[in-house]
Amino acid sequence: MRSFEPHEVTSRSPLEVNPASVGLRRADIESIWNAVVEFYKTGFHPAIGLCVRRRGEVILDRVIGHARGNSPKDPRDAELVPATTSTLFNFFSGSKSVTAMLIHLLAERDQLHVDEPVATFIPEFARHRKERITIRDLLTHRGGIPAAPSEVADLDMLQDLPRILEMIYELEPSYRPGTVPAYHAVTSGFIFAEIIRRVSGVDIREFLSREISEPLGMNHFNYGLPERRLNDAAIDACTGPRLIWPIKDIFERSLGASVEELIELSNDPRFRTGVIPSANLFGTPNDICLFFELLLAGGAIGDTRVFAEATVRRAVQPQTPGQVDRMILLPMSYSMGFMLGTEPLGLYGFRAGQAFGHVGLSNILAWADPERDISVALMNSGKPFFALDTAYWPEIIRRISTRVPRDGGRISFDT
Repeated sequence: MRSFEPHEVTSRSPLEVNPASVGLRRADIESIWNAVVEFYKTGFHPAIGLCVRRRGEVILDRVIGHARGNSPKDPRDAELVPATTSTLFNFFSGSKSVTAMLIHLLAERDQLHVDEPVATFIPEFARHRKERITIRDLLTHRGGIPAAPSEVADLDMLQDLPRILEMIYELEPSYRPGTVPAYHAVTSGFIFAEIIRRVSGVDIREFLSREISEPLGMNHFNYGLPERRLNDAAIDACTGPRLIWPIKDIFERSLGASVEELIELSNDPRFRTGVIPSANLFGTPNDICLFFELLLAGGAIGDTRVFAEATVRRAVQPQTPGQVDRMILLPMSYSMGFMLGTEPLGLYGFRAGQAFGHVGLSNILAWADPERDISVALMNSGKPFFALDTAYWPEIIRRISTRVPRDGGRISFDT
């Protein structure tokens, strides 16, 4: 990768307000951004974007680096395309949180109940002892079918959704459904999309656009990209050392492909124009931050209400507090669609026990923290896993959690 001075490759949104208007100092904002700059200097990310809202106001919305042309495998004379605040990033696994909220929206409208069996809506799903798996089980990663069929890595199959579903219907549970969390990296998303199609009568892409993206006036916030917008998205790059056992095996079991294969596939137009409800929602950092702001505000932005406040509360209530996830081998606290904060230290920094959000491959993280009244989207295009310099990533989160005071939010999500 070619190196650049940070100021040469930084894009800043005019939406940023004076931080004093929301109880912060300019020094707080610059300290947070400086942590992003230090992470960029490691060379692991061709582009990084960070958007932060506090009390509903954009206090930071910046992107650093290049959308394309400066990945490790790019030639030295490749055309450099700067990343801007309008650049689209793949949310990867964070897409699950959006898909989950679409299911909760149907529940709010009494079109389904989360404790109903999936087979109530998709009878074919009941094969091989899966008739008792509920929607709640899948939302909390306790459905017992975490391993993705290896065939899902075949991009031509993305155009053959019935075949993908048929493979999932044929899966046999690895764990007794409803008992232990085991991260469903891919499988549940396709099932949720099929439930949405059968219940609402429209596909998941149209449903998301109609219910959230269009009402909130988002730049682009949906699964995959229209062909005309392929060049608006950052190219993802596999960076850092190769994974080794056991992490390598865990990853391949969850996703049906190696990290290197997955990143190569994720840049393919077939992946980027397809619909993968667990893994390919694209948006700007601002769009993704706005989604979490919508939840933080209790389901409404201004006069536009998307969810009832009770729906948001139900979606973020703990379901598996501190249980060890059988796929990722770490204690995880899941709600019905989100990864939750823990005390005194957790995924979202210090003393962020009420925070809820989701990670994405590999240093992507977006969340809402009711106690600090902030919503955050940290997006990037590099895919390192275990390298010394990735320690800069938690430093960004630490600065946000320490620089923004816990002075209460508009709505309490405390149980």
